[in-house]
Amino acid sequence: MGKQHRPGLARARKSAGLSQERLAEVLRVDRSTVTRWECAETEPQPWLRPKLARALGLRPHELDEVLSVIELIEEPADDGRLGSALTGRTRADLATVRQLRDQVRQLGEAYETMPSASLLARAGQTHAALTLLLADASGDRIIHALHTALATSATLMSQLIWDASGRRDGTSTLDYCDQAIAAADETGDAVVAAHAELRKCYVALYGLHGVRNPSLGQVSAESAVATGKSASHALTGLALLHVAEALAMQGEYRQTERALGQAEHHFNHTTPDDVGAELFSPSQFGRLSGSCYLSLNNPERAQAILEETAASLPDRPKTRSIVLGNLALSFIRQRQIDAATGTLMEAIDLIEDTRGGGGMSVVFSAGRELYPWRAEPAVQEVTDRLLALMAKN
Repeated sequence: MGKQHRPGLARARKSAGLSQERLAEVLRVDRSTVTRWECAETEPQPWLRPKLARALGLRPHELDEVLSVIELIEEPADDGRLGSALTGRTRADLATVRQLRDQVRQLGEAYETMPSASLLARAGQTHAALTLLLADASGDRIIHALHTALATSATLMSQLIWDASGRRDGTSTLDYCDQAIAAADETGDAVVAAHAELRKCYVALYGLHGVRNPSLGQVSAESAVATGKSASHALTGLALLHVAEALAMQGEYRQTERALGQAEHHFNHTTPDDVGAELFSPSQFGRLSGSCYLSLNNPERAQAILEETAASLPDRPKTRSIVLGNLALSFIRQRQIDAATGTLMEAIDLIEDTRGGGGMSVVFSAGRELYPWRAEPAVQEVTDRLLALMAKN
């Protein structure tokens, strides 16, 4: 048995200084599409090939040659070693850990396009398996590998629970964040630890038990900056974006813009080999800076940023729904009600498919701000759709 891949395509992408995520952004496709091309599961559509060739710095015939070379990676047949390790008949080995780590990666890739609730059961099983194997593991390499996988798995669990609960189950989210930090500390992985610290920041910023605490969120985000600054420009920039968001919620205009400038500086210094590059997407700066200007009561500036950001996210429906919800808020605060209702309808379309908790929270906030215009037919239609969305949740 074996797995196909296109080694030349991956090499050409890396030579062009592009991560899979960045190439997907350039081509306006989902990252999983790029992954499937490199795994020889699918081929780029004909109309995309000229743009792909330009992005990789290849001539059309060179791209055709790269795509035509498919190799087979020989893999051992599944010999039931995971089941054997979980039942205690044998101890975990590196292949077993790799199998579980791949499951975590696949679930993480599915997050953007699938409802989090549909991923939780499998993610929970994988996390439980890693925890069980770690309790009986021996050997420094195996224990290190299990801690590494467990840290990533715990971070994913925190993300899924926070999203599936509509940003309500902060307690479980924080518990998994603490698990991730503890596991990352065992391996000295500053990036994973900082990422988990950032997820704790989200709970403070967006509400634990319905109460927002931007000052605590700022502390968590600054902790993530301190943890990650020696390891990753990408992660440090992302943490600084959330420092800015916390400052904006507290009305600190000048300090917010200073933090945004610092974040942009780190993003500009991010290279393809940055260990935190996979956590970074160029759209994040626009999404969060737009949110900052909303908090700072500057809806006009927020609108310009959010419109540009929304246009760059055709294949990231959960993120796009959040951006559109905030864009609708910017329209409402400028009393542009027709634009607001049209944008909210588009956001609700996405949320009905993905059940994204972040987008749901923002569109309900926008719905509440539309209350003064409740007699208008377009607003009534939005209200009806929000009520239907609430009933399904």
